[in-house]
Amino acid sequence: MRKIIYSMSVSLDGFFEGPDRDISWHLVDDELHRYFNERIAGMGGFLHGRVVHELMADFWPTADQDPANAGPMADFAVIWRNMPKYVYSRTLERADWNTTIVREVVPEEVRALKEQPGGDLGLGGADLAASFAALDLIDEYCVYVHPVLIGRGRSMFPSSDTRTALRLAGTRTFGSGVVELRYARA
Repeated sequence: MRKIIYSMSVSLDGFFEGPDRDISWHLVDDELHRYFNERIAGMGGFLHGRVVHELMADFWPTADQDPANAGPMADFAVIWRNMPKYVYSRTLERADWNTTIVREVVPEEVRALKEQPGGDLGLGGADLAASFAALDLIDEYCVYVHPVLIGRGRSMFPSSDTRTALRLAGTRTFGSGVVELRYARA
């Protein structure tokens, strides 16, 4: 059965974005981008909220046509275009680029999607991930800790009364100082 993997880059103080949605502090160099591409290329689809999808759709469909985006960025553009995408939104009217709009997070529908053949499913977007976590639908958490303190912003995890036991599934350190921490269900 496919897994749902929630991935997020965070500052050392636990924020995935700073004030005004600032992510300029993310240290995604070629080494890290190639690693992301390798992991993502084998996936079976992206599960995103509307905000993440619109940010991605504003840039990636044609990113490889700009010579400034050669290498791993151009490679990701191809991966993104071809990957099946499921966008959870009550307001989005239409979406292109191999995208299915889903109106509600229905656990039985998510489990049915997990049972389909293919690679794991990448979950993106803090609000959508909070919904999936509340319904116990996340199988693995992949956190990329960036060596920076930003002081304030949005936390990867909203406040919750739920405790979820996890086990360390792997770590990796990149030349930029970014550290990957992968945790699976205990």
